[in-house]
Amino acid sequence: MTDSSDADCEMLKRLRDAPELFAAIAERREESELAKQQRLRAQWPDDLLRAALTLAELRERAASKFTRADRMWFDRTGLEQATPEPVARWKATRFAAKGSGEPVWDLCSGIGGDVLALAEHLPIVSFDTSPVQNLRAVWNAEVYGVAEHVTTRNVDVTTLDDIPGYVHCDPDRRAGLSGRARRLEDYVPPLDWLQGLTERVRGGAIKVGPASNFGGKFPDAEIELISLDGECKEATIWFGELCQPGQYHATVLPAGQTVIGHPLENLASRSGLKTYLYDPDPAVVRAGLVERIAEDLGLSRLDEAEEYLTGDTLIDSPFVSPFRVVAELPKRPRDLRDWFRKSDFGQLEIKCRHVPVRAEELRSQLPLPGNQPGVLFVARVAGKTTMIAAERPPTTRGGL
Repeated sequence: MTDSSDADCEMLKRLRDAPELFAAIAERREESELAKQQRLRAQWPDDLLRAALTLAELRERAASKFTRADRMWFDRTGLEQATPEPVARWKATRFAAKGSGEPVWDLCSGIGGDVLALAEHLPIVSFDTSPVQNLRAVWNAEVYGVAEHVTTRNVDVTTLDDIPGYVHCDPDRRAGLSGRARRLEDYVPPLDWLQGLTERVRGGAIKVGPASNFGGKFPDAEIELISLDGECKEATIWFGELCQPGQYHATVLPAGQTVIGHPLENLASRSGLKTYLYDPDPAVVRAGLVERIAEDLGLSRLDEAEEYLTGDTLIDSPFVSPFRVVAELPKRPRDLRDWFRKSDFGQLEIKCRHVPVRAEELRSQLPLPGNQPGVLFVARVAGKTTMIAAERPPTTRGGL
């Protein structure tokens, strides 16, 4: 019987040997899926065609993560878990700054999202239990011109005894689960192994989900929350020689700006609603640095239970998105509808953090007679649920 990994590797090699198939798929991009498959089946075997169509679809989806996605090699899970290129490059700069020329060991590499960025600076030894993922990682390294700096090994990383130099680890967050794991205890390798890694390795980074239960799990580490285009992508656990112990970072990309502190070090003022409402970047929120940002920018919090900030001055900062307050609205449905009936809003975005709201249902109940975009915040102000009509300042409208 043929091992499934052998069969998968063989299929990848067949795909690589058929560039004209991908050219034919691209030429028929505007055709319906049925018509496209009927034409292509006349020339190509069904199994090869199905694999090629899947890969072509994944390459299109991957364009938001990788600048050379149209030539890369993916599977669905590998693409979902792969670090976006700007995030990987951001992390790689820290390894490069500390690197002594020794190889970085990239554990649980998958399709090689972090390998590609690290290999731009340092030699990389890439580990994964899947031979087909190692093959994808090598071929992706070729696409980025760094394959000569990458060595792959088909090894279960939990069997490694000696790991010299620095390490990057991206544990599997989907193994054996129907969805994405949120508890580090459900990762593969699990939490206890990851904690042990931080104690026996010179230094490095562990990538975990931004919504995971990382708080308090690595007390001697530094936690960096990284957002890209307004979405928090990962929490990076920096440890050993690569960390500032006990500190939290919020990094906002593509701006490339970072704020550092500790959630308990700052205490911003509280106030009622002012001229502008500010929505902190999700990396700032998840890092617990809302108070720090508020103090740095001279803003106040609306409520102990809300991350929204407010101030009378329009501030341009990658750490917050500004909104000009139009009105504090009545909560009675009839009065609310009357206000919107007289407004200039024609489209409405509804934002809330801690107040449960059925956004689509609420939006459908409000008349929107105008042609201007608006924002409705449902938030707590001084302990009371408040509805706030706002608009993006002209320079940020349609922004984060």
